Amino acid sequence: MSLVICAGLLFGTALFGKDDPWAKVTELRNRAELRIYKKGVSEPVNAVFFEATDERLIAVVKNAQVSFAKEDIDRVDARPAAAGKKKVATETKLKTDAPDTTPRPPHGVDVPRDSWSSGVSFGGSKPDFETIYRRQSAK
Repeated sequence: MSLVICAGLLFGTALFGKDDPWAKVTELRNRAELRIYKKGVSEPVNAVFFEATDERLIAVVKNAQVSFAKEDIDRVDARPAAAGKKKVATETKLKTDAPDTTPRPPHGVDVPRDSWSSGVSFGGSKPDFETIYRRQSAK
């Protein structure tokens, strides 16, 4: 008898413990990059995550806050927000050239010339997008 009860509890836990696919959307960190695939549209909407509820996904699209109804979304791909600040490398070079001492016609005083260059690079690559939600087809 106890074996039947344990089996029933395990089955019930497995049935109700099934992960809700929308839960990953609601757990996203703020400012995560998104690709939102809407029903009937082949091109995704590129957005930045703002907030999600059980019925809606709110994101920033081209500096405007847009709300997407859950039932209008086929798929959501996310790229996690950067954990820390991006690595920034700066480089500056200064080169001083000695005056040219070869004889020339008089034109004035030879003066040392300075030349310089500067550059900035933002290091690190972004992680790939991962599918975090896919609408389940009606059965």
